[in-house]
Amino acid sequence: MLLVCSTLALLSYTPAKKKKVIFFGDSITAAGVQPEGYISQMKKKAGADNYELIGAGIGGNKVYDLYLRMEEDVLSKQPDIVVIYIGVNDVWHKTSSGTGTDYDKFEKFYRALIKKLQAHHAKVILCTPAVIGEKKNGGNAQDADLDKYSANIRKISEDTKLPLVDLRKLFTDYNIAHNADNREKGILTTDGVHLNKEGNAQVADAMWKVIKTL
Repeated sequence: MLLVCSTLALLSYTPAKKKKVIFFGDSITAAGVQPEGYISQMKKKAGADNYELIGAGIGGNKVYDLYLRMEEDVLSKQPDIVVIYIGVNDVWHKTSSGTGTDYDKFEKFYRALIKKLQAHHAKVILCTPAVIGEKKNGGNAQDADLDKYSANIRKISEDTKLPLVDLRKLFTDYNIAHNADNREKGILTTDGVHLNKEGNAQVADAMWKVIKTL
């Protein structure tokens, strides 16, 4: 009888469903699935077995690109959690390629992204864009714009009561403490924008602190 009960218990057992997390962003997120990328580093953290972590990053993307491909690349996968990590190209491309995203349009698309994700019952985590150059104390050409767009995301987080991973503050504080030679790159990035191993580790730690609470 004991053997029968044990067999029935095993047959009826179904493992807990993993929470599906999609990281939605640009080339920084596209690289996040590489061996040293922030998504790959997160998969090694305690408790990560309870989550399915999926990268949905495409190089060059801006906030409106995310909105346009949201159905196919995110909603069709029915995520439990979506991490929005966008904004660098919206600022950077204004000078690097004459495109970018105007401030008012950035906010409208960002809020529209959130509404649509929430309408499909996904929990949403917001992130500020980190750096375009690692010089300290406003020494990079686009620091003022990046600060402005980051402040916008903080305000959106406050308005919507959504969790925020403030990578802008994290990276600028880190560079103040560790960039003694005031270098433009090489502290947390390879080129002033894209993350090196330590930059990915910082992002992974900051994001994971929030994800594991949801």
